Amino acid sequence: MTTARILIVEDDESLRRVTQAQIERAGYEASAAIDVAQALEALHRLPHDLVITDLNLPDLSGMDLLKHIRAHFPETAVVIFTAFGTIETAVEAIKLGAYDYLTKPVHPDELRALIARLLEHRSLIEEVRILRSTIDRKFGFENIIGSSGSLLRVLDAAASVAHTDATVLIRGETGTGKELLAKAIHFNSPRRDRPFVVISCGSIPRELLESELFGHIKGSFTGAFSHKKGKVEIADGGTVFLDEIGEMPLDLQVRVLRLVQEHEIEKIGATNTQKVNVRILAATHRNLENRVAEGLFREDLYYRLAVIPLTIPPLRDRKDDIPILVSEFFERSKRKHQKPGLSLPPRLMSCFVNYRWPGNIRELENLVERIVLLSRSDEVTESDLPENLRSAPLAEEPAGGEPGNVLRIPVETGGMSLEAVEREMIVQALCKFDWNQTQAARHLDISRKTLMYRIAKHGIERDALANRAKRKVGEENPEDGKLEDGKLEDGKLEDEA
Repeated sequence: MTTARILIVEDDESLRRVTQAQIERAGYEASAAIDVAQALEALHRLPHDLVITDLNLPDLSGMDLLKHIRAHFPETAVVIFTAFGTIETAVEAIKLGAYDYLTKPVHPDELRALIARLLEHRSLIEEVRILRSTIDRKFGFENIIGSSGSLLRVLDAAASVAHTDATVLIRGETGTGKELLAKAIHFNSPRRDRPFVVISCGSIPRELLESELFGHIKGSFTGAFSHKKGKVEIADGGTVFLDEIGEMPLDLQVRVLRLVQEHEIEKIGATNTQKVNVRILAATHRNLENRVAEGLFREDLYYRLAVIPLTIPPLRDRKDDIPILVSEFFERSKRKHQKPGLSLPPRLMSCFVNYRWPGNIRELENLVERIVLLSRSDEVTESDLPENLRSAPLAEEPAGGEPGNVLRIPVETGGMSLEAVEREMIVQALCKFDWNQTQAARHLDISRKTLMYRIAKHGIERDALANRAKRKVGEENPEDGKLEDGKLEDGKLEDEA
């Protein structure tokens, strides 16, 4: 049975003892207080899951205790003892935040049921909190892997419109992560607690797509044996993601135009329209302007969808991100397949960087997992790579036998984590420009706002960079011992005029 700590606040000794005994027999930990002063002392000494208090107490009232608990112990629930003549006051207590009330005399079964219901309610709240935290970690913009300027500009734009209801058209080749970006927009919007419904316009047969989108009524066509809600209606209050909108048949596009423009749907077989409250996100790998010119896509629908157009660059145009992605997917696959000792030599990274990745991130992730699964030793070798990667040149071994460095940053034998690679790139840029954030951001091809966010995320401190620079100069010029005073000039925190 779930353990809970419960405090009874009651000046009637007989009722106090009986209630405490009933709670302990039910398997919970119970303690008692005769007034508000004793109750507050107990609450400050130990956290409690529940306080059951009378309204009339010797020093202050149960309402005073309730207000103090709501202000200082928000995780503690409060239940009010009441007599028949004071039920109105108990209802008022519930309005102030009490969980429930119990009428004197309290029946043991009623008391046990209330405590069980309360604990189940708290358990559900905790599950929702954990789930929300998991979703936040999984679908935050900062968790979309990559630090190239072209990608960060897209993420900046997406983050700035996430809190609005603007329609967004996400463009990009297959496998670039269009659905992941759509989910990040939804889960960082005010609609985050409502449904996120994906409609794959390219994979659902034409004859089923209309019903899948808008639903139908019983008897509207052969096989319509009952009423059916469409996915748009199911998403009411949330977000509809129209994946591969460019594949939608022309005759259905006018129905989607009404949805986007009027927020109305009409079920198959219905004689009236129905209002829905949904946000529209759409994605395509097609060039919709060309589809419009060819007469395959409605021009008015295109302009309605492309209020905020976002284009995710292909992986071949984000070469700086490839080592980061390889490292992240390699670590994930090692954990998934229980190969913690497997390493990927940095000299093989050029094979990944020089490949064109027609399937983009999806292809890269699948290929890295295949390499992890099929590797026969503790280190990935060239022979473990597929032929299309082996044809790309390896990094040359420089003098001294140390491996070449694709990233131009220190890479350890076992590779670097995503976080370490990104942090090192930012640190090097800040050192190069003596903490001038404007110049460092320009060098990294990102906005200054994005750079400031990443500095805070990685906990990068200016004093630490100054010490690092001093150590580096000392290592390169040991006879100098240390930098001369004033060697590191203060960088400006604000944009230079």
